[in-house]
Amino acid sequence: MPSHRYRAAILTISDSRSAGTREDTASPALRTVLTGAGFVVAQAQLVPDEHDRIVDALVRLAAISDFLITTGGTGLSPRDVTPEATLEVCDREIPGIAELIRSEGLKMTPYSALSRGVCGSRNETLIVNLPGNPAGAEDSLRTILHLIPHALDLLRGQTEHSQGSPQ
Repeated sequence: MPSHRYRAAILTISDSRSAGTREDTASPALRTVLTGAGFVVAQAQLVPDEHDRIVDALVRLAAISDFLITTGGTGLSPRDVTPEATLEVCDREIPGIAELIRSEGLKMTPYSALSRGVCGSRNETLIVNLPGNPAGAEDSLRTILHLIPHALDLLRGQTEHSQGSPQ
C-alpha cells in the first residue's frame, strides 16, 4: 500500500451537488478510502457538468496531486462530459484501468456497461473517472487501488520494483 508520499485530489462533477441542492456523499467516502490507504488528500472540489469548468479544475488539481479522481459525469446524459474533458487534458490514455472498473462493476450492476469513464495521465499525474453514484465510486476506487502506487511510480519513471510487477 502507498505511503504518504502520494497526494490525491477529488473532483466531484455534478450540477445539483455544485449548486447545493443535493449533498455530496461521494467525495467524503472517497476521501476516507484514500486516507485509509495512505494517501494525503490535497484538495476536494465540486464543479457543475460544464466542459470548460471541468477542464479548468482538472488542470489545476493535476498540478497539485499525483492521483486525481473524478466522480460523476460519465453516463449517457447530454450533460455528462467528464470523459471528453478528461481526454482533453491528458497526455496519454490508460484504458486498462477504466476497463477493469467496468468489468468489476458488471458483477454488481449491468449498468456498469453504460459508463464512459476514462483514465489517463497528465505529466506525472494519474487521472481516473469514477461513477457519480457514491457506492459505485467507492467500489470502483477499491477495485483499482492496488494498482495505483505502481502506476504512479511508472509515471515518475521508476520502473524497477521488488515485487516483479510486469511493465
